[in-house]
Amino acid sequence: MRGPLPTIVQHYDVIGANYTARRRADPRIAASIHSALGDARRVLNVGAGAGSYEPQDRLVTAVEPSRVMIEQRPPESAGVVQAIAEALPFQDGAFDAAMAVLSVHHWRDAERGLREMRRVASDRVVLLTWDCERGEDFWLTRDYFPDIAAWDRQRFPSNHEVIEWLDGAEGIVVPVPFDCVDGFLGAFWGRPEAYLDPAVHRGMSTFALIEPAVVEAGLQQLEDDLRSGAWDAKYGELRRLASFDVGYRLLVARGGSA
Repeated sequence: MRGPLPTIVQHYDVIGANYTARRRADPRIAASIHSALGDARRVLNVGAGAGSYEPQDRLVTAVEPSRVMIEQRPPESAGVVQAIAEALPFQDGAFDAAMAVLSVHHWRDAERGLREMRRVASDRVVLLTWDCERGEDFWLTRDYFPDIAAWDRQRFPSNHEVIEWLDGAEGIVVPVPFDCVDGFLGAFWGRPEAYLDPAVHRGMSTFALIEPAVVEAGLQQLEDDLRSGAWDAKYGELRRLASFDVGYRLLVARGGSA
């Protein structure tokens, strides 16, 4: 276990307001997720939030524990059940596929939640997550916010653990486009000025989990390095790349009865 669930739900009840202003599906990442779902028609989205990556051409059911997040789901979005990943209120094999997008690190018991996803999915499980080992090289957390890196190491299960809990999975690298429209932590790898915008970093859950003074100090150092040219001297070549591997991975596993 990696921390009490009530803390995480209360956390999203606080930061979840106006979450959709910065957290929108990037179409290229969405295409990768939807491709990984194969021909699954009945899809369960676990830890669904506002539903930004839910496919529109399938029969989707969403599961989300936070009422604040549920209330931000568009009227045309899939039906939602307020529940937790560790106790999915569905029968074995009730869906063709179960998906989760950048949510497993917020579950109380990731192993139990993933095994629940596999139980209710007859064909496959599709998980977008972050590889801590690859992500440790990310300049933002390494140079400016080591506290975020420490939190991520505690909360994110390793890919090896996830693959074991799912009884095997295929790993697919998900490069993040330079102009990614979703506002997750690694989205602005080549646009460092964006992190200085309060509206941007307030939409990133891990910023809300470290001390405000630490956030302020890290942002000030980044601002100073951008002003002096120190950031560009070290990382300026990133501005010329079309996409970059920040550590995000799609893990695709067989369902419980596949």
